[in-house]
Amino acid sequence: MSEAAILGFLQTNESILDSGQFAAEHNLDHEEVKNVIKSLQGFRYIEAKELKRETLVLTDDGKKYAVEGSPEIHFFSAKDDLEIVIFVCFRKKLDPSVFKIGSTQAAKKRWVAMGKQVSRKVQHVEDKVKESLLQIQQGLELDKESLSSLKTRKLLVAQGWTGYSDVEKGPNYAPKRKIIATDLTRENLHKSQPLCPFAHQINKVSCLNLIPSLFFNYLLTRLLMRMLRTQVREQRSTSTSVCSSAMVGKA
Repeated sequence: MSEAAILGFLQTNESILDSGQFAAEHNLDHEEVKNVIKSLQGFRYIEAKELKRETLVLTDDGKKYAVEGSPEIHFFSAKDDLEIVIFVCFRKKLDPSVFKIGSTQAAKKRWVAMGKQVSRKVQHVEDKVKESLLQIQQGLELDKESLSSLKTRKLLVAQGWTGYSDVEKGPNYAPKRKIIATDLTRENLHKSQPLCPFAHQINKVSCLNLIPSLFFNYLLTRLLMRMLRTQVREQRSTSTSVCSSAMVGKA
């Protein structure tokens, strides 16, 4: 499927600029696309350049925050429009991990004031963490400050990425790969002249399949001949011993 897509695309287009983008646009697996490009390049159907870069992917926490929102937004929203909440009561209301991270980040961003009581310092906030994570998933770029913050919180991780760029027609290009018969098959024997004198006698079975049997028969014959020679020598030795004993008796 990937091979047909690549060769077909190059038939009407000058080049594929990015194998990753090409795979996404044609709903193909990028690893399969890379393997096909490498194979076609080996037979010079196409020419391509290797492409390496770092890509940012969300960690498990990053994926969770992208769906559910950041802990600080949960912390801020849990006050239910009350201006002041007793700290101990508020702590019991939230999941421990949400409370720990959310309280730290909300206080750092000056959304709330922390002490024996929790009080809001602002009335409306935006979950920029969730927005940034969604932008990363969409392949959009972020400013350095946002990236640094997400990496520090271990919501993003850099991952090596390899692919191909400038994929163009090669000297042997064809819209479809030509299949070359490289072995003896029943179909090939049927379509062409016999490739060995025994082809028709063995019901068109490949001579290649006959070789192991011939070799086995050869080894078996050698083994039987060796056993026969050994038996003959033993018989001769026995006869000689009998004759010698008889002559000694007469003497």
